[in-house]
Amino acid sequence: MKKQLNGRLWLFWAMICLYNMALAQPPRGPLVVSPQVNADKSVTFRYQAPQAKTVELSAQFEKGPVPMTKDAQGIWSVTVGPVKPDIYPYNFRVDGISVMDPANVAFFPNERFKASLVDVPGDTPLIHAMRDVPHGSVNYEYYPSMEGTTGSLVVYTPPGYDQNLKQKYPVYYLISGTTDTEETFFKVGKINLILDNLLAEGKAKPMIIVMPYGNIAARVAEQKGGAKPADPTVRDGADAVKRANDFTTDLVSNVISYVEKNYRAMANRENRAIGGFSRGGGQTLRTAFNNMDKFAWVCAYSSYLSPQEMDGNFSQIVNKPDQTNKQLKLLWVSVGSDDFLYKGTVEFMDYLKAKKVNYKSLITDGATPG
Repeated sequence: MKKQLNGRLWLFWAMICLYNMALAQPPRGPLVVSPQVNADKSVTFRYQAPQAKTVELSAQFEKGPVPMTKDAQGIWSVTVGPVKPDIYPYNFRVDGISVMDPANVAFFPNERFKASLVDVPGDTPLIHAMRDVPHGSVNYEYYPSMEGTTGSLVVYTPPGYDQNLKQKYPVYYLISGTTDTEETFFKVGKINLILDNLLAEGKAKPMIIVMPYGNIAARVAEQKGGAKPADPTVRDGADAVKRANDFTTDLVSNVISYVEKNYRAMANRENRAIGGFSRGGGQTLRTAFNNMDKFAWVCAYSSYLSPQEMDGNFSQIVNKPDQTNKQLKLLWVSVGSDDFLYKGTVEFMDYLKAKKVNYKSLITDGATPG
């Protein structure tokens, strides 16, 4: 008995030692501050790499890579700008290899590229800025999904949700773009802060926002032990449409039921909205047009469906415009003038106009409008 007890004690102490070793910090180098937003809206970026031969800054607000210079401590730096206030992704190219900024905790959740984020504030706080207003909550949820897998959601609830236990809320299902994750609208788009600020200004009504992961095929492959499939090569090809239809099935059959079971959601089409960006916009349009009994508010950001797909799969939308216009409280289509999807989106607007389907539109500068 004594030998068994001693053996267990030694095992316990060994586990404690291993745990402490795992928590031990790596050797510390010089303090690196990056990014540093200066008073004149210029931004200084730094990266420690004493052995690197070249380091460049790659940022969304620059036309191309910007060379950085190294100091005696092996810290590379560059100051650029002034930069127009906004949130921007960036990374470093170290001897030709793209890396995130290790001095920065803010990053862009994405399946492919791994970018860090810099937030250049405005002289007057921008709509996504943290302000002294009531704030909602952001929850991570897991739900039973297709083929026995577990899906993931990010859910925003408005200020007062946990106090007003009898109040129910409309729901906005918001879908991110190709290779983005369910965290993108939260961590990059700052959707929670935007809603907090709009609510405080009286410009929005309290709502629940549900952000699902758009790549069902990748998640099924990951959880079933398979290889992640490549993205479809044709935006409206058979593979893309099948994946969009799988997303529709998951959203309508699994996500909505989970949300309405676990949140105080208004469970009718008049209080359900759906919107998405890029691939998520295509998923939005296909989901909404196939389920007009589920959604009355539809928002497509930098996205469209081709006239051929509309004529072939959604003739009920365009052949009976009076009925469609009566059903939809809002059909929103927007795009940036520099977006590679600009041409197709504008053609989609012209198509809807010719078919007398009512919509509201916005064309902005840049590539990623809201």
